[in-house]
Amino acid sequence: MQWSVIRSKFSGKAGIGKLVAGLSLAAVTVGATVAIATNYTLWINGRTGGGQIGNYSDFSYWGPSSTAAGVNKKAVNWDGYNSVANQNGYIRNALDCYCTGNNWCYVGAHSAGNLQIGYAMALYGGSARTITNATPNSGGVCSASGAGTQTGWNIKFVNVAGGAGGGSELANAGDWALSEPLVTDLKTANARALYDHNQTRGKIFYMFAGAKGTLYSAVLPGQDDEAIAYHSSGGVSGSSGAGYCNPSDWFCNDLTLGTAAAEGGRAKWTNHNVKFRDGNESFNHYANGNWAGIISRAVADMVTNAQ
Repeated sequence: MQWSVIRSKFSGKAGIGKLVAGLSLAAVTVGATVAIATNYTLWINGRTGGGQIGNYSDFSYWGPSSTAAGVNKKAVNWDGYNSVANQNGYIRNALDCYCTGNNWCYVGAHSAGNLQIGYAMALYGGSARTITNATPNSGGVCSASGAGTQTGWNIKFVNVAGGAGGGSELANAGDWALSEPLVTDLKTANARALYDHNQTRGKIFYMFAGAKGTLYSAVLPGQDDEAIAYHSSGGVSGSSGAGYCNPSDWFCNDLTLGTAAAEGGRAKWTNHNVKFRDGNESFNHYANGNWAGIISRAVADMVTNAQ
């Protein structure tokens, strides 16, 4: 619009008032648009559960809710007992709530939480998702925002601590209660066949592998964190597990850092990147009520990078 037109349209006190009001309304509208774009950090628990399902503020599985663990952190609770397929709807509810529309998510997962986010991405990450209002009801479900649908979820990256995407020999050997449906999923052959681990929808899964294994070393091959061996926590591909270790162990193939194939030539699953390998054998599998063990390494990385 030319200045002569603007001057004639908004001349006089009344015109100036309209101009100011219009500019103010435009500023409010722009501000409102920016305000609804929010980043969240979602934490998905593993076996045994602990937090109230649908309560995204209940971090009892992890530790104190006051602990820094990424921007706008949310606890994505599931029962940690039933099968992945049975419980995965709760993970999808959270992703629909916080990772659609203008909102983006960072995802943290521990142990069997690796199976949950992997399953969701592989089987549902290419589906139409309703864009929601990011305001969950008491069951953890958010209502449609009226903005329609989108394909999959807005996820920046996934941090996996002690990941059970490749299963655990403890499930194979019956060291965990075989009456638990989840334990069937955690058997190494079953976990690896549960979904296409190479299908991450282009998202990077950063793997944090602990090695302070002592009690179950005879059952778990290679280096382990007392529950999960390096073949799983390192995202090494294949239909079954194998022994992988730190470079200091001369009698075992190395779990390599990054996306490179493990020593011996076995590739990692697509977009699986070993970001931390416990060379000092300092980190076990367990949160211990304080975001501890190998979880602590994934949390520290999230604090730095999930903004």
